[in-house]
Amino acid sequence: MIRGESPAVIVDARLTGAGRLDPFGDDLVDIHLAAGRIIDIAPAGALPRSGGVLDAGGGWVVPGLWDHHVHTVQWALVAQREPLGGAASAVEAAAIMGGAAILGDGRRVGTGFRDALWPDVPTLAMLDAATGEVPTYLINADVHSVWLNSAAIRREGIDAAEAFAPDASGLLREEPAFEISRRLNAADPVAGDRLVRDALERAAARGIVGVVDLDMAWNADAWARRLEAGFDTTRIRFGIYPPQLERAIAEGLATGDALDPAGLVQVGSLKVITDGSLGTRTAACSHAYPDDPHNHGMLTVPPDTLTALMMRATGGGLSCAVHAIGDVANSHALDAFAVTGAHGTIEHAQLVAHADIPRFARLGVGASVQPEHAIDDRDMTDAIWADQTGIAYPLRSLAAAGANLLFGSDAPVAPLDPWAAMAAAVFRTRDGRPAWRGEEALDAATALAASTASGSLGRATLLPGDTADLVVVDRDPLAVDERALRGAEVIATLLGGRLTHAS
Repeated sequence: MIRGESPAVIVDARLTGAGRLDPFGDDLVDIHLAAGRIIDIAPAGALPRSGGVLDAGGGWVVPGLWDHHVHTVQWALVAQREPLGGAASAVEAAAIMGGAAILGDGRRVGTGFRDALWPDVPTLAMLDAATGEVPTYLINADVHSVWLNSAAIRREGIDAAEAFAPDASGLLREEPAFEISRRLNAADPVAGDRLVRDALERAAARGIVGVVDLDMAWNADAWARRLEAGFDTTRIRFGIYPPQLERAIAEGLATGDALDPAGLVQVGSLKVITDGSLGTRTAACSHAYPDDPHNHGMLTVPPDTLTALMMRATGGGLSCAVHAIGDVANSHALDAFAVTGAHGTIEHAQLVAHADIPRFARLGVGASVQPEHAIDDRDMTDAIWADQTGIAYPLRSLAAAGANLLFGSDAPVAPLDPWAAMAAAVFRTRDGRPAWRGEEALDAATALAASTASGSLGRATLLPGDTADLVVVDRDPLAVDERALRGAEVIATLLGGRLTHAS
């Protein structure tokens, strides 16, 4: 069968998952579908195989997978940008950009550098020497800082003396950096929409049926435009940022409202970024950063302002997604959930005080976490957060306390790959290195559930009546090692019973 078709039955499949109630064990089954739902699961060949047939070939069928944190346009645009993840120094990153392709708008854009462990310090003079008069932009892997050359500074109309004094680095951090990313991302909406479509088709080939889109834009119009152009690959829940909150309320947008009759694209949460990041050394923490006793990071939204925003959103029918990375930011976010009675998630929760771990479950706040960040950041965490007393990347601690875990990638910060996220959560390693802080590893069943729409407290097994958002994969994700889990091959992805990927 091919993409776009709707099979009536998936034949010769296997089931997996924790707490299964079906009687099939490892036996082959047929999964019968109609009107976008599972209508029966039966022993292979026991019922007539009428209509279109999708042959699972003995593969395993699991619920469709979600990525609960994606910056969709920025992630899609990575295809046009120079990769900087391998740059081991500022000098090397600048040199790479000096040879990077010039985009159609006359700019060079690179992405993915990690300067926290560089042996040298980025400077404006260094970048200018390598890149000359071509406006050049280097976006940090964590998106919380951008390094610009003088030509880019002039193009963006930035007062260099005010923005960069006294360090003359060319680095913008936090909101000024976000503004640069917003400008770059909005440069060509038509081309951006095409890249978004292509990127989400590739995501479907990894088993993705839904993403939470947290682009820093007015996403309602963008997704209405994509729907009008025929987008139908993925379920979308899109975020709203504080500058658009009053507009969203005035237009009557509430969490769960659909933009289309099929309910494919829905309004998500108010997204509030309350602190910085580990890599930019701006995450709000209880203890100072090394060699900088006055730097505890920053709260980019004061607690009183956060409470007011969440109260307003809750009254307007919106759930809340609060970015909090440092332990101080997580404490304030949980306080705000407690005071307002808001529903929603804390995004990232990378460093959490011991006393705050049980508050997630007690308040019903989901932990929207990105397991691959723990592997990417392990060396930075050991160096930069060595003196912190909170728990870093506390997956098992949160799950054991009853919190609902929702996995994502934060793409483009990490690749959008749910199998990599599961492998990072279960094995806490990559590339043959020893497991990092293995006491926070999860069991595979919890990781699989956390990669579905409802999260780790939901059901990751299949029953008649379920929506036919399904993935057929070539191996049992609960019974393989780290390398095999990362290398899972998706045979087919179905969205409401319709194929969005078929190998």
